[in-house]
Amino acid sequence: MMHYVMTIILFVVIFGIVVISHEFGHYLIARMNGIHVVEFMIGMGPKLVSWNKGDTIYSIRLLPIGGACMFEGEDGLNEKEGDPKDSPGAFPNANVWSRIATVVAGPFFNLILALLVAVIMVPMIQVHDMVVSQVVEGGAAEEAGLLEGDKILKVNGEKIYLFSELYTFAQMNKGKPVQMLLERDGERLETEVIPKYNEEDGAYYFGIVNANLVKVRGLNCFRYGWYEVRAGVKNTYKSLLMLVTGKLTRKDVAGPVGMAHMVGEIYEETKEDWRDVFVNMLNLTMIISVSLGIMNILPFPALDGGRLVFLIVEVFRGKPVPPEKEGLVHFVGLVFFMVLMVVVLFNDIVNIVG
Repeated sequence: MMHYVMTIILFVVIFGIVVISHEFGHYLIARMNGIHVVEFMIGMGPKLVSWNKGDTIYSIRLLPIGGACMFEGEDGLNEKEGDPKDSPGAFPNANVWSRIATVVAGPFFNLILALLVAVIMVPMIQVHDMVVSQVVEGGAAEEAGLLEGDKILKVNGEKIYLFSELYTFAQMNKGKPVQMLLERDGERLETEVIPKYNEEDGAYYFGIVNANLVKVRGLNCFRYGWYEVRAGVKNTYKSLLMLVTGKLTRKDVAGPVGMAHMVGEIYEETKEDWRDVFVNMLNLTMIISVSLGIMNILPFPALDGGRLVFLIVEVFRGKPVPPEKEGLVHFVGLVFFMVLMVVVLFNDIVNIVG
């Protein structure tokens, strides 16, 4: 019973922090630009509690799976009595660049949150440099000719800063050749490494061990915190590309229920040491915040990225797209995502019980 209670509490706290960060970004930039925020809500569904401050309603709702920052006049909704054209606080009446800044602020604040969380986290974890301290006998790296003391500079043309990124490259390439740029005795050389599958772990490995720890203190926390966020951003968009191209299966996709289950599993594995629990929850918060930020900026209807597309069109046209047409597009997008949420929920349940 305690396991389920802690799972719910930890998930609600993590997801709540991520959602509040996102919606606060919209809220803050909107207020700075004179846009009237009708309601700032955390959660979805029926209201649990709400209060008024000034001309804004603040509410907490039943389902901890999202939130919203609702502006006056957005998509023709939430308008005050009278002609919305006479209301200076209505979203459509704000300068187009103010509206762009307001829309972009949500995903941007998710990345800011991820960076702050990473800065707190990196002094508490083991950070390794990019120098190989041991090559596993019979492993992929040994077959490729890697030696102890080699410094890994790039993988598949991408510069990497964290040794942990190698694991991600190994899983994403799944036995396909990976190009590595190395530095050995002051000289650079390239080699091809094919990650090998380990049946016991169910994962691919390069066969490289690194025991060289980096002391992350002071301003270095920001440096390595940025490396962690950078890796999270790359992993997110690469995963999206793999999903679109069919390289990921339904077992690789998780929604809110799947994420809650993941939180519970991590808690169960680390509950003997609250420091481990805290660090792992920080890491999950960073990953979810990055993912939410990247997902929301995608150019799909009903997402921030979809709204941004209409605003960019307005910049080039010199006038906005008729609100009823934009509202219809976003409504269709909203219906699509509601259906998608049901599908993802079913997929989460199948993955958990199966």
